[in-house]
Amino acid sequence: MALKHLAAAMAAGGIALAAVGASAQDLPRNQFKVVGTWGNLSNFQKHEGPFWNQVVSDKSGGAITAQASPLTELGLKGFEVMRLLKLGVFDFAHGVIGYVASEDAVFEGVDLSVIAQDIGTAREITKVYRPILEDAFAKTYNAKLMLMYPFPSQMLWCNTPINNIGDLKGKKIRVYSTTLGDFVEGVGGTSVTVPFAEVVPALQKGVVDCGITGTMPAYRAKWHEVATHALALRVGWGISFGAMSMKTWNRLDDKTKALLTAETQALEDRMWKETGIEDEMGVICNTNTGDCTEGTPGNMKLVVPTDADRAAREAVMNDFILKRWAARCGEECVKQWNGTVGKLLGVTASAN
Repeated sequence: MALKHLAAAMAAGGIALAAVGASAQDLPRNQFKVVGTWGNLSNFQKHEGPFWNQVVSDKSGGAITAQASPLTELGLKGFEVMRLLKLGVFDFAHGVIGYVASEDAVFEGVDLSVIAQDIGTAREITKVYRPILEDAFAKTYNAKLMLMYPFPSQMLWCNTPINNIGDLKGKKIRVYSTTLGDFVEGVGGTSVTVPFAEVVPALQKGVVDCGITGTMPAYRAKWHEVATHALALRVGWGISFGAMSMKTWNRLDDKTKALLTAETQALEDRMWKETGIEDEMGVICNTNTGDCTEGTPGNMKLVVPTDADRAAREAVMNDFILKRWAARCGEECVKQWNGTVGKLLGVTASAN
């Protein structure tokens, strides 16, 4: 179904924001239509879904209610959610930065491949880069950025022996964003775009040799049943967002805005903390290197990067990832990044 037709159909079904009466807390009644990320993964199951379907109602004394559905239930692709929010289909959308980066390379700057090798650094990057993204969401989607959070760290999962970065040369590797493609091509591989739900058969049939996704998402999707080697090099964090339609936001009273701002910030804090724990467990469960609390562990070989691998990562970061992104983003964009993320990490992006 075309996006505009879907927008019309859902709006006719009562998707629009409603304001009817007052609550016990003196808040106007508002009902929001929300789209979340993948329904089979923890971010929606533990955080996005419960937040909108229960928490906001509890915190507002029933004044704020929402209908939150994952994009998988709605039959949507990652790149469609913000386009639909802009069309007025949704009041609030959760999504992954990598899926909106095609609209403007400025979005990529918060999650460039291999830049952050630990979750603490990833969060600091989101903090310093946030004002730039707030402007980009407003300009591109007429949306207000409300929160930013990660998926578990993005690693490489291969169905062929991989003992170091050098072994990725010549391999077909599933990616879902341009910056991940830059990494793959920088190490001599071939980037292949495959939807998340189709990666397992792609690995089985040899369509791809490796795939990139988060540690726990890989386990939940049973990649460990078809992949044999896990390269513990963080190539991204699946940095995600929650954004509200500016049309919806501007209709709200100040008390409702204050409540939503406070509660989305609390949600953001919880998600960073809990995702850090889940990230470690994802590695354990895929590789059987500890006590897996999530089910039967896989038996992939865990490949820990060496000093030589780390040096190769630095070279790819400088010679491919940063240069290519700088060329896509332009002079002003690069200047903003160098003054925020670059300053934080002590690196400089340049197209030259």
